[in-house]
Amino acid sequence: MDRYDPEVTPSPDAWLALDEGERIHLIEAYHRDVRANIPRAARTLHASIHTVVENQLALNDEPVVRAFSRLRKEGLSRHDAIHAIGSVVAEWLYDIKNEPHTPESARAHYYAAVERLTAAEWRTKGDD
Repeated sequence: MDRYDPEVTPSPDAWLALDEGERIHLIEAYHRDVRANIPRAARTLHASIHTVVENQLALNDEPVVRAFSRLRKEGLSRHDAIHAIGSVVAEWLYDIKNEPHTPESARAHYYAAVERLTAAEWRTKGDD
């Protein structure tokens, strides 16, 4: 795999065969090539969160796959659905850094937030 396009589902086998750094690099390259408005200091973080979501989809992580499918049916593009789930990943990372969690409670907290996520909620957050 030598290119990434967030609107095209990568082959799970090809995606997972890549090293994590290669996945992040491909996503950074895509956003650079389309001249996405991402501050230079946040590019790797943005790509890393994108990678987390793509990994979960490739691994068929059921709560994430269900949420992704629902978000698409609610009208989000594939790329926007990845960003919406990525926003939950970012909030979850902040929460687990600042509040004590066991691995099980952290996972349950994340999955519950993903299951609650709607396209309308994500669009509203983007307007802040």
